[in-house]
Amino acid sequence: MSQITLRGIEPEIEQKIRQLAEERHQSLNFVLNEIIRQNFKKGKPKPAADTLKSLAGGWTEQEASNFLQAIEPCEQIDEEMWS
Repeated sequence: MSQITLRGIEPEIEQKIRQLAEERHQSLNFVLNEIIRQNFKKGKPKPAADTLKSLAGGWTEQEASNFLQAIEPCEQIDEEMWS
């Protein structure tokens, strides 16, 4: 990937970028890349689920399958208990 050096950022803008990175617990590089992507990348926006994945992480197909198998006993209804 290419690199760009940016000089002469106004102090107020720099502070806002640093604050945003700190609030999101992300690097300056990541935050700046996101800002650039949002302003220059054409096409449809990311689905909301993708945004949440970046915040909370995501499971692989195998991990999701393992989880569903693990909770399967919890899905059983005890008919005697409800009669």
